[in-house]
Amino acid sequence: MLYRKFGKSGREVSNLGFGCMRLPLKSSCLNGADAPPECIDEERSIELIRCAIDQGVNYFDTAYPYHLGNSEPLLGKAVMGQRDRIMLATKLPPWLVQNRDSFDAFLGEQLGKLGVSYLDFYLVHALDRHSWPRMKDLGILDFLERIVVEGRVHYVGFSFHDDLKTFKEIVNSYDWDMCQIQYNYFDRDSQAGKEGLEYAASKDLGIAVMEPLRGGMLTNKIPSEVQAIWDSAPEKKSPAEWALRWLWNHPQVGIVLSGMNSGEQLQENLRIAGDARPNSLSTEELAIIDQVTDAYRQLYKVPCSSCGYCLPCPQGVNIPRNFGLYNDVFLFDSLKISREVYNQYFPEPERASNCIECGECEQLCPQHISIIEKLKNVHKMLGPE
Repeated sequence: MLYRKFGKSGREVSNLGFGCMRLPLKSSCLNGADAPPECIDEERSIELIRCAIDQGVNYFDTAYPYHLGNSEPLLGKAVMGQRDRIMLATKLPPWLVQNRDSFDAFLGEQLGKLGVSYLDFYLVHALDRHSWPRMKDLGILDFLERIVVEGRVHYVGFSFHDDLKTFKEIVNSYDWDMCQIQYNYFDRDSQAGKEGLEYAASKDLGIAVMEPLRGGMLTNKIPSEVQAIWDSAPEKKSPAEWALRWLWNHPQVGIVLSGMNSGEQLQENLRIAGDARPNSLSTEELAIIDQVTDAYRQLYKVPCSSCGYCLPCPQGVNIPRNFGLYNDVFLFDSLKISREVYNQYFPEPERASNCIECGECEQLCPQHISIIEKLKNVHKMLGPE
């Protein structure tokens, strides 16, 4: 196992981290992270986590809502007696916070579920332009500072799904120890993106990467145009190995989190992580990955580059993100996932259905996209059935 210094914390973290959002399930359960507790295959999950520890993985990531609240106690049971060998990270759920007292209540509950007296890392979960102002008003920064002084948490950070401007605003607002961002070769210009990665690194934040395979989208149902490029490489690698090595090639990346749910996945990831050093990919290998990225983008139904010139929409519609979900359907055969995100996790004011056809965005779009028409297509495909 290789280890990297994790930002200003100075901790040495395994470059492969274990994400506990997609633990092994019993064969009768197909609902993933929303599976009820009786669906989690506890024996296999604990065996997998302990095997990872024995192989040198020392960073384990969970969150309050994973597996409907049952990931934390499972992880706590799995690492019992191993506390001096590993680091635990979990997350505060802003959408459930009612008032200032909620901060302490959630942390106390989570420490209890994990069966520990302290956390190595505590993150504010999924901060974005909506939750961030509310958290600040409720005093989240004072709370974070206090729990570090009290010793209940050693380092604090946040996870993030929004745009670069919001990301930089949050980074600049506090002396964070770490951040967790979605990043992969396909999303290098989305959300925080490469610029956000480099910006956080310039502030000496430890950086954990989530969704390295885009929830499996970069490894399942590969379009023929993409597979042909992978097949052209002199040294054959699986799509997963290409994606993971691309991330570890970045010296700014501390941890790549993987939601491993089988022994085969764990061993494969351990093999790749074992020699994945910064700046180890050749110019030719990087060019192949760039070709794959371009090939995916050629399959876009809406040629949106997420430049943001169309924003802000007077009605609050998040035009690039709507088009991103829509394009995913065709690139990754992800209708079910895109529809779920659109209807359950997408703030209602940002949905395509809120377009009033004022046309301001179309005047600003450098790609000359028929945005009004395309937003109608988005809602028709992803809206409630």
